[in-house]
Amino acid sequence: MKISVFGSGYVGLVQAAVLAEVGHDVVCMDIDAKKVELLKQGHVSIFEPGLATLVREGLEAKRLHFTSDEKLAVQHGQVLFIAVGTPSQEDGSADLSYVFSVGEAVARHREQPAILVEKSTVPVGTGDALRAHIDECLVKIDRKLQFDIVSNPEFLKEGSAVADCRRPDRIIVGCERDEVRDVMRDLYSPFNRNHERIMFMDLRSAELTKYAANCMLATKISFINQIAELAEHLGADIESVRLGIGADSRIGYHFIYPGCGYGGSCFPKDMRALIHSAKEAHCSSDLLQAVEAINQRQKNKLFDRINAFYKGDLAGKTFAVWGLAFKPNTDDMRDAPSRVLLESLWAAGANVRAYDPEAMQETQHLYPNESKLMLMGTPESVLSGADALVICTEWQQFKAPDFDLIQERLNAPVIFDGRNLYDAERLARSGFLYFPMGRGESRKLPIPLQQWPSNQGNA
Repeated sequence: MKISVFGSGYVGLVQAAVLAEVGHDVVCMDIDAKKVELLKQGHVSIFEPGLATLVREGLEAKRLHFTSDEKLAVQHGQVLFIAVGTPSQEDGSADLSYVFSVGEAVARHREQPAILVEKSTVPVGTGDALRAHIDECLVKIDRKLQFDIVSNPEFLKEGSAVADCRRPDRIIVGCERDEVRDVMRDLYSPFNRNHERIMFMDLRSAELTKYAANCMLATKISFINQIAELAEHLGADIESVRLGIGADSRIGYHFIYPGCGYGGSCFPKDMRALIHSAKEAHCSSDLLQAVEAINQRQKNKLFDRINAFYKGDLAGKTFAVWGLAFKPNTDDMRDAPSRVLLESLWAAGANVRAYDPEAMQETQHLYPNESKLMLMGTPESVLSGADALVICTEWQQFKAPDFDLIQERLNAPVIFDGRNLYDAERLARSGFLYFPMGRGESRKLPIPLQQWPSNQGNA
């Protein structure tokens, strides 16, 4: 089948590469000509495991093509995927200008009947609005076109997007006509062999399913963070609580890990958009607003702990930070908790030495002139002369470090852990002051900081 994909970000590029892998003839269009030229050479600017290899294989097989020519892309595919950005506006609503611009291009250049597939995350009612917008464009230029709108939301996780696209747990398709259902079933037949994964529904239900899924997962995260806060004040251990509630099959273990807040390109944006949609529909969104408020508070928790521990005296201190991306296996720093921490530390006069396996370049791009930031080449190199270690992202390589080395290089053996990576009892026996999330006993301070010998100059 001939497929066109508009947008070469996480969603568009992964979808295009995987569809080409199974045999479809795919053209991926992006308005960024420089990015397109790099993609034509097999250079992928985003870090996503397995994606670069898949793109190069698609190029070599001549089933994956990149272009900045909208007319070529519009005329190529029988099915046109819209996978462009829908960033948040100031009021929380989704900016649909890129979605509508694809619709305008279709109205200008399409001659044969087409199926337009919403792959971007869009508010409920966008499909109807897009249809009306294209119809208006056609009237203005005195053209006619047979087209259908389909909602086919993505459920990819950054860090495992290729695997999720290859082996989806469900394929949601919102459409109205049987003929369109048949085309979408044929399109996804390579992914539907083992058992039935396709769920057909109406357009608006499909659009809402995407938001409901992301907001449900965000709710689980904020819930466990709220319980973690309660555990700290009651002297309970959230790790024991997590295991206890996760054993209930109705709850499960997914997304109940306490931490320093969720970030990324989906949860924060989608939560704001659904709250805005509820307001527009004159519906309450009390729970959604609470989830967002808890997450914003959680993002400040690492700094609040650091600031309280040092009694507000952070000026001139240096903190080693492990992890900058909002989650492991990505270089994405959109709404990352690390950014709240870094900016708060700098505002308090502290310096930061930071390391992340993949997000260093993005950090440099975000903070090109920040004199209080030093990016280091290894996790060990950030430790020397730092007053404490702070963990923001649970990268695999941070999970079993050399604690003797950490203790030797830090000025004092203090760890603030935003991801609960370590055994609190073991660290206490080794002389560390360890501050994870929601583990009541670890909050007790056995030795006042001012009584410790400093390791300054011994690293």
